[in-house]
Amino acid sequence: MRKIRRLLAILPFCTPASFGAASGSTTEDGSGRESDQTLSEIVVLGSRGRLETTAGAGALLDAETLSRSRVLTVNEALRKVPGVVARDEEGLGLRPNIGIRGLNPTRSTKVLLLEDGLPLAFAPYGDNASYFHPPIERFERVELLKGASQIAFGPQTIGGVINYLTRRTPQQFEGALNLRGGNRGLLDAQLRVGDRIDATGTGWQFSATHKRSDGARDNIALEFDDFALRVEQPLGDSRSLSVRTSAFREDSQVPYSGLTLAEWQSDPRGNAFVNDSFELDRWAVAATLGQRFASEAELRMSIYYTYFNRDWWRQSSNSGQRPNDASDPLCGGMSNLVTTCGNEGRLRQYYTAGAEARWQQPLEFTSVSGELQAGLRWHVEKQYRVQANGDTPTARAPGTGINGGLRESSRRDVDAASAFVEASFGEGRWRVKPGLRFESIEFERRNLLAGGDAGRATLEEWIPGLGLTLDLGRGAMLFAGVHRGFAPPRVEDLITTAGGSADLDAERSWNSELGLRAAPRRGLSLELTAFNLDFSNQIVPASVAGGIGATLTSAGRTAHRGLEFAGQFDSREALGTSWNLYGRAALTWLAVAEYRGTRFSAITPSVSVTGNRLPYAPEALATVAFGFEAPAGTSAEIELFYSGAAYTDDLNTVATTANGQRGRIGGYGVLNATLNHVLTDQLTAYASVKNLNEKLYVADMSRGLIPGTPRQLQFGFEYRF
Repeated sequence: MRKIRRLLAILPFCTPASFGAASGSTTEDGSGRESDQTLSEIVVLGSRGRLETTAGAGALLDAETLSRSRVLTVNEALRKVPGVVARDEEGLGLRPNIGIRGLNPTRSTKVLLLEDGLPLAFAPYGDNASYFHPPIERFERVELLKGASQIAFGPQTIGGVINYLTRRTPQQFEGALNLRGGNRGLLDAQLRVGDRIDATGTGWQFSATHKRSDGARDNIALEFDDFALRVEQPLGDSRSLSVRTSAFREDSQVPYSGLTLAEWQSDPRGNAFVNDSFELDRWAVAATLGQRFASEAELRMSIYYTYFNRDWWRQSSNSGQRPNDASDPLCGGMSNLVTTCGNEGRLRQYYTAGAEARWQQPLEFTSVSGELQAGLRWHVEKQYRVQANGDTPTARAPGTGINGGLRESSRRDVDAASAFVEASFGEGRWRVKPGLRFESIEFERRNLLAGGDAGRATLEEWIPGLGLTLDLGRGAMLFAGVHRGFAPPRVEDLITTAGGSADLDAERSWNSELGLRAAPRRGLSLELTAFNLDFSNQIVPASVAGGIGATLTSAGRTAHRGLEFAGQFDSREALGTSWNLYGRAALTWLAVAEYRGTRFSAITPSVSVTGNRLPYAPEALATVAFGFEAPAGTSAEIELFYSGAAYTDDLNTVATTANGQRGRIGGYGVLNATLNHVLTDQLTAYASVKNLNEKLYVADMSRGLIPGTPRQLQFGFEYRF
């Protein structure tokens, strides 16, 4: 109720005419107005035409771009966007590690992930870590926004917003069956079917995906199933309802720990933890009602609910445990790993629910045209966290031995309310886009073990932003923006086990950018952006190496500065050729990513690290692709992805340490190639090779050395009906 009262207190600043939708319009029909089908869709950017006039750097990955290269994981898709690090982990992109503009990619904690404009992460306020990602094939397109307009979404407004848009229901019966196989046990089967019932206008679409793979290392068996259903119902000429639900089930054999240096030198794809298991169940439902009024105002009201359960049983949480020698007297070394050594069950349950309203209305002031938007949201999270140690390598319940038992049982709650107001107005060639967001968050942590304590904390934040655009003519647009970056701390980092207050503040920064977007002719588009992230406080791991240093600390001032370039050329559109020669590039130069102010190392407290480079922030990133499409339907593409060198700790250690958690990761380049051939109007065959050059590289060292994905040969068929 306190959250509701706070929202009511700011309503005078959000007049009914100003309640708004997302920071961009949805796809329009031929009349220039949104179609009834898209009234119930929440977008970040919208159509490519809207992207061209957005007051900030952004990207739109459409279905054609993704199918041309036959992406297998979300990592492959996001690497096509400048400024984005998408780090491999297990081989199928099931636990994405996404970083933007030099922010640490571990568990994607500094990025806001959305599905159809609503939270995808299971705890975006209390624990914004990703241990799950749906198959990229479920989505029709992917939007990414890094500018000031991202304050229309929250609570994470530092790195960027990634919005995955599910496929809209078709106008008539249609479907597709996609089968793909390859080495390392890859099997990928997808079915999509949908229809629209003429009598009622009801549209539906169902998709099912099954994937399995032997992953990037030995003794790994990844397997998951994903089911999704979307139903759209017109409710008159100016109202529509969409409901989507999904179920995801993963049952994998996969370790948490990386390798020590000695283990890497012996076998870089080795994995001794053959009894580790990962089980995940996720169920989600969301509904959005869209209404257009005679005044052209549009209201979107949404509700959502997600259940997430994860059990990860493992014998090692990092490369410093080989295995749990210190805490398990019965486990004297690796020779006892599969006999007498115990294990740890990290068991998690999350319940997330929310409701929000977004209203948008065009405004006219003499010669100045504009649009006012605003929204309100109420959001709750409940987390149940358990550590149950088992007596044996295969135990799946708390043991009674020396190392067994229930070590942690806690509940963590978040109750949050937010509101935003955003205007867009201008005359002639220029437009101004100011905005303001308000977040009010209540945290609670309870220790459920006997004699446990409880603690509470509150946090409130005003988040302003301002964007500008200037039409330079001849298809060129200058844009600039500045906004407050904000990310709340995790519940466990704000409130101690004993219920006290931890000395860990929220992340805050001022983010600015200046860019030029140009489309000088059909088939050619360019975007160049200079960006600056100035943190007053950035949260980093204490040792910046995970594992033994997983505790987070306030790193204080940091700075990120660089340039991004995105370009695309299609000869068919540019020159009118029957064949198509195309190319695209996504380039990033992160010139500065360093500690500022007075900062001493968390590893060696007497050593100053002021001026040192931040961990996992490569100076250069590049994805460049060239392709050819013949009139008959045969196409080929080759893509190069390059990541520069990066440090993994605040000391900028160069030599890899014995536990494999600190050192310098060298730069590497990976080649991908794809061939598509249309056999009939309905049937397409394709083949692709990921990591064609079979590059062995270190992808991560946060829990020890983890290799990148090895060479993968893939062959498949897509049948449309």
